[in-house]
Amino acid sequence: MEYLSVDIFSGCGGLSEGMSQAGFKVIFAIDNNKDAVTTYKMNHPTTKVIEKDIRKVNTAEITDILNGRTLHFLAGCPPCQGFSSVRRLNKKENVDDNRNDLILQYLRLVNELKPLTIMMENVPGLTNYYLFNDMMKKLKKLEYNPKARVIDVKDYGVPQRRKRLVMVGSLLGELNVAEGIWENVTVRDSIGNLEPVDLTNDPIHKMTVRHTQKILKMITLIPKNGGSRTDLPKKYILECHKKDNVGFNDIYGRLKWDNVASTITGGCLNPSKGRFLHPEADRCITPREAALLQSFPENYKFPTDISKTSLASLIGNALPPKFSYIQSKNIKEHLDKYLG
Repeated sequence: MEYLSVDIFSGCGGLSEGMSQAGFKVIFAIDNNKDAVTTYKMNHPTTKVIEKDIRKVNTAEITDILNGRTLHFLAGCPPCQGFSSVRRLNKKENVDDNRNDLILQYLRLVNELKPLTIMMENVPGLTNYYLFNDMMKKLKKLEYNPKARVIDVKDYGVPQRRKRLVMVGSLLGELNVAEGIWENVTVRDSIGNLEPVDLTNDPIHKMTVRHTQKILKMITLIPKNGGSRTDLPKKYILECHKKDNVGFNDIYGRLKWDNVASTITGGCLNPSKGRFLHPEADRCITPREAALLQSFPENYKFPTDISKTSLASLIGNALPPKFSYIQSKNIKEHLDKYLG
């Protein structure tokens, strides 16, 4: 049986990649970021994807594509950066961000389209937001019996630490968030066999950040395989890092071969944004390495004519495809149970 799905806030396609791998036919996707839509189209040519603000989307645009067919699965990751621990600098107060109410758009599409199953992924801080709690109550009234859990994607075979909130629901019966598979995938497993950047034909792996001589010297002195800026001799510590409680310890840190990576964020191509230095080479990880640590397939395409900042944002903000696959497979098995 062919199961149809929709991906809202689709980004560069991490969620759709996992849904497709699990056997869903993704018929519609939407995002308001031009570079994200370009990337999505490069990798999912059979999906109707549009660049548009979700607030301006009429569900007729989706029902026209469905053409009377059942929508089996609607999934999305509404941007709620105001609840990110990084945005809040690990404080309890949330940041006032105009994207925080996008979960209401998710709820609107669920209410109007009535998909058989749903999934939403977001930052853990959303659990304390009144709109999220209101949404859960409304989904319960719509008989989706929603369940929400905070998980870490490293427990699902993704080679990085990344805590996320996952909510699932179904009109058919009880549906729970998929359990972890407890498969430990390391940095070495993911990027250890890649060819050197100066020998590769992959344009996304060729991209490296250029540093001043001072920064490059500092990087060369950071111990291999997990060292950080705190290991540096005092004379090489940057002035901005000498004050107490300034910055995060992971800044200018190296990844560790036989461990998972730290969270791959939208700053993943800048070592001043986190622990994004290669375990051995004196450089930041490349976009290809960042994508692999996000569990994208090695042949996943990314545009080469956009800024490194935009490329890093596309990769770092994506839902890891392997995690999406496991959650989507769980939902497909649920559908099989009731429809198969």
